[in-house]
Amino acid sequence: MKALICNEFGSTDNLTLAEAETPVPAKGEVLIEVKAAGVNFPDVLTVQGKYQFKPELPFIPGAEVCGVVTAVGEGVTSRKVGDKVFATLQIGAFSEQCVANEHATVALGETMSYEQGAGFAITYGTSYYALKQRANIQPGETLLVLGAAGGVGIATIQIAKAMGAKVIAAASSEEKLDFACEAGADLRINYSTESLKDKVKELTGGKGVDVVYDPVGGDFSEQAFRSIAWDGRFLVIGFASGPIPAIPLNLALLKGASMVGVFWGSWATRFPMESRKNFDELIGMVDSGAFTPLVTEVYPLDDYKAAFASITERRAKGKVILSNS
Repeated sequence: MKALICNEFGSTDNLTLAEAETPVPAKGEVLIEVKAAGVNFPDVLTVQGKYQFKPELPFIPGAEVCGVVTAVGEGVTSRKVGDKVFATLQIGAFSEQCVANEHATVALGETMSYEQGAGFAITYGTSYYALKQRANIQPGETLLVLGAAGGVGIATIQIAKAMGAKVIAAASSEEKLDFACEAGADLRINYSTESLKDKVKELTGGKGVDVVYDPVGGDFSEQAFRSIAWDGRFLVIGFASGPIPAIPLNLALLKGASMVGVFWGSWATRFPMESRKNFDELIGMVDSGAFTPLVTEVYPLDDYKAAFASITERRAKGKVILSNS
């Protein structure tokens, strides 16, 4: 089979597209014919050797996949050959075939394409867990989304609107903000030209936001925390901008606010049934028409460098996909 192989940690430009041995599903695993795979910022970190999980070399990167089950391992009861599924992995998605634990697979929604399924698990799984379990966001509350035009940003906007929240999108360009508003954001802040803190104060009548969703980190995290309302929740998602911010802890005291870590992958491993329930609810939202998963950039596997460049250069709006279709 054809696969994208990482032989040494470093730039994604150093990945090699080559023939690899087709994996065999072990006990409790299924073999998936990969139709599409999602490209995420953690994939870049994994290739660079900077992610929490550091695989042994060589390896096939990719943690998000959608396709058709072509074989099942011993003891598999929840999946059968021919099932259309999406799944999360630690590695292995950027290939023509991959294996996944049967409990890490979810049946593809009736209205979803393979490309939509490939971009669904991590972004929508993370965002729903963040808003539901970690923030306990309520209808009528106000949510500030940093990096609003990225994959998790767009997913968060769509889910938050389906949950009845008011959404303020923050991004670095008017083009990105236009995209975020098309996805459902109510208000917008261009933090390249406006003070994030001052604009939030203006848009909320001085109250501040109830929840901050921050996948960006860097310079804007502290401004966002300073814009939070009393009893607000600051969701720590990731650090796509690079630097990990150092936020003064007295801000949490003065605001009566909570800083809440969001590590969806670890939670889903610890609580697989709760994670499955979340996905059942998300698929229900999609099938009912509450929102449509957005896929904006689809590249053939051969064009992986362009796909990764869209992520690393922070040009991506919505979800980036590698396709075998």
